Amino acid sequence: MAVPKGKVSRQRRDKRRSSHWKLTAPTLVKCPSCGALCMPHRACPECGKYNGRTVIQVEEAK
Repeated sequence: MAVPKGKVSRQRRDKRRSSHWKLTAPTLVKCPSCGALCMPHRACPECGKYNGRTVIQVEEAK
């Protein structure tokens, strides 16, 4: 069986484990009806439409 050659310190172990913790920018697509950027597969927060239908009522800014 494999036997480790020496003790791995907590700092060295944790550096190896945390090397995959990266932030990614959210994916944004252009709304086909109003052109605003919104997350895919969700209703547009600007116009309230999803898949060509009005899903939510959005109040217009005064």
